[in-house]
Amino acid sequence: MSRVFRVLMLALLAGGCGSAWSETAVEIPTRPGVTQRFMLEVPEHPVASVILFAGGNGALQITPDGKLGGGRGNFLIRTRALWAARGFVVVALDAPSDRQQEPFLSGFRQTPEHAADIRATIAWLREHYKLPVWLLGTSRGTQSAAFAVTTLPRSEGPDGLVLTSTILNDNKSRPVTAMELGAIRIPTLIVHHRLDACKVCNPDYLSGLMQKLAAVPRKDLILVDGGVTEGDPCEAKAYHGFNGIEGTVVDAVAKWILEPQK
Repeated sequence: MSRVFRVLMLALLAGGCGSAWSETAVEIPTRPGVTQRFMLEVPEHPVASVILFAGGNGALQITPDGKLGGGRGNFLIRTRALWAARGFVVVALDAPSDRQQEPFLSGFRQTPEHAADIRATIAWLREHYKLPVWLLGTSRGTQSAAFAVTTLPRSEGPDGLVLTSTILNDNKSRPVTAMELGAIRIPTLIVHHRLDACKVCNPDYLSGLMQKLAAVPRKDLILVDGGVTEGDPCEAKAYHGFNGIEGTVVDAVAKWILEPQK
């Protein structure tokens, strides 16, 4: 597969970070006739790479001139500058070119085609930065990240996995707890708010999730408190989206990821 890529935009101003930072929109080929677009931020001294999977329908709708058309409020997307500030090469992954209309990633997250797009993105990052690659999913994004890890060959998959506000109990789509979690052999971190009131992310199911990660060589559960909850309990401004404690959560995850590399 060709590794050529198309740079679409440079130099955005990161909202909420208080300083200018350089962000680039990149598009790479994945499947025949399909491309994958993402926003890329590269710090001066990178230590690892992270691929961010937004929740909901997963649509960032990155435009040809490099603007975000959706997903701005999502926990991982709105904190992407914070991840870069902590030394991570950051990829905010959009829906692929053949899923740029409703329902976007809904109904697509647990498919071989989605896994192929993720595999191509991992390969691109490894080729360009020669660093460990981690998948970070939040809410519905945990279904994308976990499915990719359980599906891709170890040599083509990521080096680590972080699931925040995991889909734990869902009757409409397969939750993470129903996936082949015994196949995971990479470090895995679970992050959840103790008061997450989203009906498909009931914290009562966390113990079962951790038990199913029996083969994981290094795993942890971080339960967080505090913050502010507003509106729909399943949306980004509720406890579900770590509203008001974004920096604390990013710091905890960054520390956990980087500890083994010291």
